[in-house]
Amino acid sequence: MISPVCAPPGKHRWQPGRGLERSLITRHAERRFVGHAPEQLFDLVADVRRYPEFLPWCQAARVRRREGLVEIAELAIGFGPFHEKFVSRVELAPEHADGPRIDTTGLEGPFRRLVSRWTFQPHPEGTLIDFALEFDFRSVLLQQTVRLLFAEAVRRMVSAFEARATELYGKPTARPATPASRAR
Repeated sequence: MISPVCAPPGKHRWQPGRGLERSLITRHAERRFVGHAPEQLFDLVADVRRYPEFLPWCQAARVRRREGLVEIAELAIGFGPFHEKFVSRVELAPEHADGPRIDTTGLEGPFRRLVSRWTFQPHPEGTLIDFALEFDFRSVLLQQTVRLLFAEAVRRMVSAFEARATELYGKPTARPATPASRAR
């Protein structure tokens, strides 16, 4: 597996009238080819309850409620002295026109803003995965700490999903291409 190359975290954006509460949104986008079927990768990412089995820093996960293709999921994350719990709305779109897709929006917890999107497009080499993440912690200290570790954390997270796919579905059927990543 080839690890993604990430640029340094994004620019700080000052918002008038917010003083020390200024927004420090961190964004990351990544694209890579994986030699597994889109439906397999969709199922893997959609199975929130299993995250603690393989995802770094995920200490607990549960689905509070599910209504059709929408879940309210709760995750507990911990690294070093930081331990946080947050709740997200997870919208599952296994039949999306462009390929299976998962959109997540933070509802409760330490984030001022948390959104992510996974898309799984069929490709001759397996699946073209697009992953985008944007977050802003309420705590400036936590935001700055996470920004320092962000590129490595995302590499580990994406690698954990790839390793889990291999564990569940066997070796990839095609040789993955070099991923393209960017952090802003």
